[in-house]
Amino acid sequence: MKKIVLIVLAVVAVVGLVAFFIYRQQSGYTKVLTAKIVRQDLATVVSGTGQIKPKTYVNVGATSFGRVTHFYVKEGDHVKKGQTVATIESVQQEASVSGQQAAIAAAKTDIASYIAAEKTAEANVEHAKADLEQKHLDWERAQGLFKAGILAKQDYDAKKAAYDTDVASLNQAVAGLNQAKAQTDSARGHLGTQVATLRANQDLLNKTIAIAPFDGIVTNMPMREGETVVTGIQNSEGSTLMTLADMSVITAEVKVDETDIVNIQIGQSADVTVDALPGKVFKGHVTLAGDQALLRSTGMATSQSTTGTEEAKDFKVVVTLDTPSSDLRPGLSSTAKVTTAHKANTLSLPIQALTMHDPSADKAKGQGGVQAASLPTNPAGGKNAPVQGVYILETDKGKLRAKFIPVTTGITGATDIEVLTGLTEGQEIVIGPFKTLRALKDGSLVKRDTAKPAGPTPSGNS
Repeated sequence: MKKIVLIVLAVVAVVGLVAFFIYRQQSGYTKVLTAKIVRQDLATVVSGTGQIKPKTYVNVGATSFGRVTHFYVKEGDHVKKGQTVATIESVQQEASVSGQQAAIAAAKTDIASYIAAEKTAEANVEHAKADLEQKHLDWERAQGLFKAGILAKQDYDAKKAAYDTDVASLNQAVAGLNQAKAQTDSARGHLGTQVATLRANQDLLNKTIAIAPFDGIVTNMPMREGETVVTGIQNSEGSTLMTLADMSVITAEVKVDETDIVNIQIGQSADVTVDALPGKVFKGHVTLAGDQALLRSTGMATSQSTTGTEEAKDFKVVVTLDTPSSDLRPGLSSTAKVTTAHKANTLSLPIQALTMHDPSADKAKGQGGVQAASLPTNPAGGKNAPVQGVYILETDKGKLRAKFIPVTTGITGATDIEVLTGLTEGQEIVIGPFKTLRALKDGSLVKRDTAKPAGPTPSGNS
């Protein structure tokens, strides 16, 4: 029994010594998560939320006062350009058109009678010319006979009087013809006035018929048959019959944070998702990047705001879908992810590995015997200004140490960022934990933490 107790005590002593040596060996080490510098495709994505909107839509307003007699469409119907969509009572307008058409018919009859009078007057002129010609010959003959002493003075005077009478008759016939032509011209002028009045009356009648201005879909009908519509300011109550949307060109109108709008450019590709159609992604491109800031709380443009309150602002961005879908409806909530930059097979590191190193925090001899003179400097801010970089793992006499390396970065992806200078492919860097990384010193002894999976941790979109 005593022998067993001694054996147990010996085992416990050995275990204790082993644990002591392990503790001594690991003391002074910092456990870190690591990852490798790799090459991959990177894309910078800017997200915005908003709603689906047609590029072209119109509120079909009332252009005539009256009661709606009939709607020929309902919400959701597809209509063609020129199709009648609604009618308004038109008794007065139809009566005006009918009365004016009758007046025009009467005016045309008057013109026809005046033209006939012209013909009669022309015939009278021709008859008068023929009589005058005859009387002129008689008058010339009488002059010869009178000079020869053959014709009596009385007969001579009669011939002259007959000639003068026919001259007057011809002048009278010509005046009658001119008067008939003037009456015809006047009648034609009155007819033109009547036709213009008919055109105005016809326009008033046409305004009682609502016509679709383009091919589209009926998205809203605030009125019902039997209700009275009025002409007035667009969108005022009682003045809009329906809203038509041209769904041949569909856009997603979204709001983008002011910090991201500088990266948005016309023509950039985008992926649009719609809450009502999960799993579907619609390809598109940016067609408008707003230059007017909108207050996030009210959506009002800053130029229209009278308050000086500082608050977050957004900018409007319009993404036009490359291939419209019949499943889309105006007003559906949507999210647009715009790719503002893309690079293929570029050197990258996990975003969480980046840290700011302050050389002034290290003393003349830093952790692990690293000289302060060898620490990095920031040319823009001086030797002791904080520098962006990462910690890489280096082996020093069989021990792992963290060495700070300044890096310059490029485009930012969802979880990784491009490396421009400072690192090479395959280098192992420290990526966490967060608190450990922020407190890590240049030259610190480190140990890979195998209890947690190495590699980058997910992060949100840039």
